Amino acid sequence: MKIVLVLYSAGSHAIDEPMLLGTTENELGLRKWIESQGHELVTTSDKDGEDSELDRQIVDADIVITTPFHPGYITRERIAKAKNLKLCVTAGVGSDHVDLAAANERKIGVLEVTGSNVQSVAEHVVMTMLVLVRNFVPAHEQIVAGEWDVAAVAKDSYDIEGKVIATVGVGRIGTRVLQRLAPFNPKELLYYDYQPLDPQLEKEIGARRVESLEEMLAQADIVTINAPLHESTRGLFNKELISKMKRGAWLVNTARGAICVDQDVADAIASGQLRGYGGDVWYPQPAPKDHPWRTMRNKYGAGNAMTPHISGTSLDAQVRYANGVKNILESYFSGKNDYRPEDIIVIDGDYATKAYGQRTKK
Repeated sequence: MKIVLVLYSAGSHAIDEPMLLGTTENELGLRKWIESQGHELVTTSDKDGEDSELDRQIVDADIVITTPFHPGYITRERIAKAKNLKLCVTAGVGSDHVDLAAANERKIGVLEVTGSNVQSVAEHVVMTMLVLVRNFVPAHEQIVAGEWDVAAVAKDSYDIEGKVIATVGVGRIGTRVLQRLAPFNPKELLYYDYQPLDPQLEKEIGARRVESLEEMLAQADIVTINAPLHESTRGLFNKELISKMKRGAWLVNTARGAICVDQDVADAIASGQLRGYGGDVWYPQPAPKDHPWRTMRNKYGAGNAMTPHISGTSLDAQVRYANGVKNILESYFSGKNDYRPEDIIVIDGDYATKAYGQRTKK
């Protein structure tokens, strides 16, 4: 059996830190184990272009494993030429880099390691809010430049306390974000989702559900996106929706870059409709050097708190998703296919309903 592992290269960093498991050098720590099972492992970071290593290796691959941080896009075209492909695994959370419809047609299983990075991402969301609201980036840049101008930073620095904070999506990550924000004593915690939280949990957090997205955005000082990418969320935060937001609000996105229209966000920053955007996710990934989010600034010289999709790949998270991938492979190699229900995205031509672990037709 041939397994293709698509990861990013860490170079010398992998030597310095062997816990960088999600890299081509350390291969999720799985090479010896996979080969001891009698299988072939091919690892690459070359995933783009018609003549990429991924395109060459996928032709006879049985399993493809990739992270959401350096995704190998498993398109319909790649699936068509991957005649042996039976399983796509995300080392982490999020499988929007796989054409799920094409996978279903071929009855290719798509799985991920659900829950492996929820605490990591939730912490990153709160950190990003603080970085934006306290105007940390310009303050840090000022010090690095050898300057000292308190007023230049303080004129756009606020507290989280007393603000209305809202999450779009209240799944595993969104819920944890709200829980971590409650001690900051916000004016109100709001959430928008197709289904409400458990009433007891909602009461414990002190959160309130708003059934209209536009109504919630109009009230919020800080908005965080914690929703999956699918057809109804792709490009959701465009010029029109951003115009419904409270003027001068901050927007945080650790979900997927394609949920936001990149130029519309940059234009909103420039106009002051958004005071700041903190994003950990891009489309495509890696982002091109001329991506507008790299350089956008508001009138105060702030507005950009960007990271290269690191929120869910802390060293602690890498251990969790590496172990999760091994568990999925063990289940597949054994022929039992007794995966954790919450890890299944599609299987046997069906979409999985994660909330109940049941298979349903889409």
